[in-house]
Amino acid sequence: VQLQASGGGLVQPGGSLRLSCFGTETTVDYYAIAWFRQAPGKEREEVACISGSFEQSSKYADSVKGRFTISRDRVKNTVNLQMNSVKAEDTAVYYCAASKSWYAVCGPKTGFGVWGQGTQVTVSS
Repeated sequence: VQLQASGGGLVQPGGSLRLSCFGTETTVDYYAIAWFRQAPGKEREEVACISGSFEQSSKYADSVKGRFTISRDRVKNTVNLQMNSVKAEDTAVYYCAASKSWYAVCGPKTGFGVWGQGTQVTVSS
């Protein structure tokens, strides 16, 4: 699978933005897909993940719980990250990644082997 991330841009605090991670060459349905972000001078942070298992469980970083939603669009072979009530601290380059194996469940030991290119999100008035 190859991944293409899109949807970044400039958004005002309190606004919304939707990032998309499109899979090429094969379906992304069987892979756990996660969104990561990295701000200047900070370590990379996993923001949200949706499992490749049948229950399609999802998990979120505490910093985005209740504001961000990760979901699959099977028709478009895409995993979206809906970002609501954004804050200045959400400013970062966002990356999507696919698990190394099929049916992976999101967790601290999930390995990600394929990465999309980053998309910049800037939250500023």
